[in-house]
Order: sequence, then C-alpha cells, then structure tokens
Amino acid sequence: MEKNRGFSKYFWLTFLIGSGFFTMGLMDSLYDTYVPIFLKRYITSNALVGAVMTLDNILQLFLIPVIALWSDRTRTRLGRRLPFIVVMLPLSGILFSLIPVTVALSLAALIGILFLFNIFKTSVRGPVVALMPDTIPGEYRSEANGVINTMGGIGLIIGTLFLARLMNKSELLPFGIAGALVVLAVVVLLLFVRERTAEHSSEESVPLGKALKELFAAGDNSVIRILFGIFFWFMAYEGAKPFLGLYLVQVMKVSQGSAALAQGVAGIASVVLAIPSGYLAHRLGRKRLIRGSLLALAVILALVPLTAPVARWLHLPAGGSLILFLILMFLYGSVWIGVVVNSFPMLWQMAHYGTIGMYTGLYYTFSQTAAITAPPITGAIIDLTGYPGIFLFGAGCMLVARGIMGGVSRGEADGAPDIPSSEKRE
Repeated sequence: MEKNRGFSKYFWLTFLIGSGFFTMGLMDSLYDTYVPIFLKRYITSNALVGAVMTLDNILQLFLIPVIALWSDRTRTRLGRRLPFIVVMLPLSGILFSLIPVTVALSLAALIGILFLFNIFKTSVRGPVVALMPDTIPGEYRSEANGVINTMGGIGLIIGTLFLARLMNKSELLPFGIAGALVVLAVVVLLLFVRERTAEHSSEESVPLGKALKELFAAGDNSVIRILFGIFFWFMAYEGAKPFLGLYLVQVMKVSQGSAALAQGVAGIASVVLAIPSGYLAHRLGRKRLIRGSLLALAVILALVPLTAPVARWLHLPAGGSLILFLILMFLYGSVWIGVVVNSFPMLWQMAHYGTIGMYTGLYYTFSQTAAITAPPITGAIIDLTGYPGIFLFGAGCMLVARGIMGGVSRGEADGAPDIPSSEKRE
C-alpha cells in the first residue's frame, strides 16, 4: 500500500504526459472506424480492405523501432523524446484532418494521404510511448500506464461517441476537430512537461548489438515469451478492430454515425478501469492479472456469435442483439485494459534508462507484426465464413497467448528499480 500512495506525487506529471496518448486514441478510433468505410466506396473485397488497413501497421513495424532507438541516442535541451513529438505530432494532426477531403477525389488520393499521415503518426509513437518510463520510476509504471491509457481512452470516447456523430452532418468536421485537438495537445506537452536532459542523465544509450546480446543472454526467456504473448493477443485484437464498424453497419444495421459504438463502449470501460488495473497489478501481480484477463477475453469473444440466437431465445425486442453485443464489448474493454496497462511495464522493468526506447521498439515490432498479419486473415475469414469467424479466431489467439505467458518469470513491480535514485523526481 505504501507504493500505491507513493504514486500520487507522479500523478499529475503522468496526466500531462498522457496528452500524447490522448491524441493517439482520438485519431486511431476515427481512423479504424471510418477509413474502412471510405475504402469500401472504391474496393469491394473485405480481404483487400484489410490489406490496405495494414499500411499503418507495416510502417509501425519498421519506423517505431528505428525512431525509438534514435530517440534513445538523442540529446537536446528539450530532452530526447520531445524534439520528435513537437515536430511530427502536429504534422500528423494536419494530415489527419485532410483524409475526408481526399475521399471525394480518388482512391489514389486517399491512399496517398493515408501513407503520408501514417509516416508522421508512426514515427512519433515510439517517443510518445517512451516519454513516460523515462520519467516515472519502474515500481509505479503500472499505475502510470493506467493513467496514460485513461487519457488514450478519453480520446477514443471523444472520437467515437462525440466526433463520430458529426459524420451524419459532415465528414470533414470530426477529422478537422480531431486534428486541431492534436495540435493543442502538443502545446500542452511543450509547456508543462520537462524531460531529464543529457546533463542530468547518469546513463548513456547502449549500442543496439550489445543491448540485444544482453537481452538474449539474460538467463531466462521471459522477454521472448512476453513478446510472443504480445504477438498473439494483438492477432486477436487487430484482427477484429478494422471490421467492427462494418459489422455494426452491415450486420447490426446501424447508421454510419453509429458505426463506432463498439469501440466507444469498450473505450468507456477502459477509461473506468485503466487506473484500477494498474493498482490491482500490485496486489495480484502483473503476470497473474494478464493471464486471467486473457482467459476472460477468450470467453467474451467466443460469446459474440451467440448474441443473435440468444436475443431470439429471450424474445428481446428489435435491437436486442445489438444491446447484447455492446454489453460484451463493454466487458471486453474492461478486461483488455488489464493486459494493455501491465504488459508494457513488464518489459520496461527488464530494461534500463539506456534501452527503454529499444524495448519500446521490440514491443511494437511484435504487436505490429500481428497487426499486419491479422486483418488480411480475418478479412478472408469474413469472405469465407461470415463475421462470427473472426471472433472465434480471436478467442483462439487469446488462449495461445495465455499459455505462452505461463513461463514468464520476471517483470513484476517489485523488481529492481531501473532509474537511479538520484534521477527520480521528488
């Protein structure tokens, strides 16, 4: 309990750092919901839509590790992460606001703006993510990651439940407002967040080859297991995410303005439970919480195809299956956030100041490999068997990830602090 009370002095700093995550939640939710709908105006195949939706994931696979490692080595008066953030994040916001403009022009114009947008958004994600562990001691990072994900969840809620409603009036409005909020968040970061600069850092960056050698010679396979666990649970998550909007429109028959409902209710659950998930990890342990969450997620996904039969069996009125589906999505968001909040801190607990960016890059290497692999597979599953198949596929991936995590032996919050005591903020 002492540790839980000790996090309070880092709360507002973490909240401010979360402005960067707010922008990611805001843009990602609108992007994942409406870009597939935009693409369907030109492309009939769901598998091909899924392939196009992997564009950002392909860029993330290559750019995030490179830029994160580059930021490890950067030394400026602003710090090592903020220089990337203040340049690339505003540019991504401006390009994001232009996406609906290109939809009316041509498929080539749309894909072109998506490519440019994803270049900048992807490049800035690593520094945005690594900014928090640079500043917050290792024993408090589950709680801090809970705050960070709360901010991302707030962005998701604003995007899906408020800005998305404007799509029925104008497709330009939600994307334009989101772009303006991204620029505002960068101003907040620049004004209120101060990194530890080079002259205050007691550790220099570690050469990539040496860091990787240390990783594989660590004496156990905990890091490798976590990375493969990340791969499989993101196969489940990323496989379904691009098609939830289409599922609601084509199967549940909702309006385009309501296509983001599934992500919205899951986002609400994530906001409510993100911070408690961080504190709960201190009581139960990060590994135990993640494995329990993965089992629950598998059950929830397996139940999704049963919503329509159950609604008929219960003689629910019209829209009953939609209500059951949204309840499951709320439960999904409640449990998924426990995995997200605690997996990054487990990796960072095994790193030190000079390799935080590298470990952040490894996380994204495996998560984005899954994000590239999954949508074409699930798109093909929809074409062959219908939408229920993608939820059963996800349930299987969650169970595989749970089994892999069983062999992890490091990464708990009581591990040795990886920021020297002289570097901790008081």
